[in-house]
Amino acid sequence: MARPIRVAAAGDIHCSPETRDRLAAAFERVEPAVDMFLLAGDLTTLGEPEQADALADICRGLTTRVVAVLGNHDWHANRVDELVEILEAAGVTVLDPGTSTCELNGASVGVTGTKGFVGGFPDSQLPDFGEPILRQVYRDTTAEVEAITTGLDEIEGCDYRIVLLHYAPTTTTLEGEPRVIWAFLGTDRLALPIDEHRPDVVLHGHAHRGTFRGFIGDVPVYNVAVEVMKRDFFVFELADGELRQV
Repeated sequence: MARPIRVAAAGDIHCSPETRDRLAAAFERVEPAVDMFLLAGDLTTLGEPEQADALADICRGLTTRVVAVLGNHDWHANRVDELVEILEAAGVTVLDPGTSTCELNGASVGVTGTKGFVGGFPDSQLPDFGEPILRQVYRDTTAEVEAITTGLDEIEGCDYRIVLLHYAPTTTTLEGEPRVIWAFLGTDRLALPIDEHRPDVVLHGHAHRGTFRGFIGDVPVYNVAVEVMKRDFFVFELADGELRQV
């Protein structure tokens, strides 16, 4: 029987030099109580290296493992390679996409992560048809779905399995957002491998006015955007196939 692990998750922290001190205090306050930090994208305000530097300064001082994915804000300046280099030099594991496995409290923990992308949901879904630029969007989302599938295959044998995204894989965490923009907030194509592999939990951000808790089948999904949570981190414990909010 695997021992419990405790995780602190947040998305859309939008770090910058101006917010560094406040965020540093939030990490410092939570760190003693958790085994891992998971960051669900939009790590920076506009994807500028100095904003990644601010987050790197915070994470460099942590002894707790930090795993992150990128979000649309991190891509805005099109300097992702620089951001990833800065963060990984500070000890952050950036999944773009990828998997991370480790031992925590004698339990094997696998995280598969990727940004995700747009595409919509039933009754409002982008098809693989039309102008080349739209078909490219469809192909980009396909690559994200394939990354989740590959990652879940790789962590299949872990005691605890977590999917970390930025974009939403279900409408159940989008309620509260205007329905006319749901297609830009994610797609249920991302849910297909999740429904098949049934990890312990899925975490995402991006939908700032969405709903905190949702589901894909019987898999719990949490929208950990800080504006949704109204707090710095969602701290939860995984034990024996159950998730308990701390």
